[in-house]
Amino acid sequence: MKLGSVEHKELFCQSFMESYREYEPENLPWPDLDDTALTLLRSIPFWDKALDTERQAGVVVSGYATMVNDPILQNAIALQGKEELRHARLLQTLIDRYDIQIPERQPIEVPQNIEPVFTRFGFEECLDTFFAYGLFAIAREANVFPESIFTIFDPIIDEETRHIVFFVNWFTYTQIHRGQGFTPLRSVKTLWHYGKALSNLIAVFGNDDPSKTGFAVTGTDIFTKDLTIKKFLSICLSENQRRMSKYDPRLLQPQLLPRLASIALRILELIPKRKLETVERASA
Repeated sequence: MKLGSVEHKELFCQSFMESYREYEPENLPWPDLDDTALTLLRSIPFWDKALDTERQAGVVVSGYATMVNDPILQNAIALQGKEELRHARLLQTLIDRYDIQIPERQPIEVPQNIEPVFTRFGFEECLDTFFAYGLFAIAREANVFPESIFTIFDPIIDEETRHIVFFVNWFTYTQIHRGQGFTPLRSVKTLWHYGKALSNLIAVFGNDDPSKTGFAVTGTDIFTKDLTIKKFLSICLSENQRRMSKYDPRLLQPQLLPRLASIALRILELIPKRKLETVERASA
């Protein structure tokens, strides 16, 4: 299959739309939590950031869909917007049900020049989802919440995976149709976008207010006190491989973070154990 072809477009759009799952967040089997689990849930610092991210995503993706002329692309992007808004509703349902206190949220405005915002969001989601794999698996392994909570959120992680697979294929297809299909040029542009997305995340991580840090890579110390860089990256890679294995191998997948994580793990393997422990303590 040739990237940028009609066949490519139909494959990534149809794969996305056919894997859509219908549900209403309010009707999911939310479990009752004991006092210990409730206290832990309420102590997690990223609920307001997560909610704002999903609300913003829903507005941006839905808004961009109205500007797309190609019917199949428009339908697929509109469906993603619907899912992003549903993720926001799901988080709001959780916040309300378990009485998690967050400040009142401000209305989300639709950006005027929306395609660059849509593109930036897509690359940021690729980065954030990779780290979310690790955070979710670590929280599940810690067994601090009922398994029914993870049963609710596991399909949501799969939906985020669907989004980023769709996005990287959309981005490549769009670049080719705009005359930027030369592979080295496309790679440079992709790296530039990833660099911008990473710089945005780094800027957020520098904030002293933990409630305003990137929600997919914060809070791991709530679930485990002995997490190492090596273990975290290994879990992220394993979960990435497991979730991505469900997709048609002809589809493109986000590659930057898995490759960087693999390189980092190989480097960590070469560092003597005592020195590695010092490095990990310094980064904690």
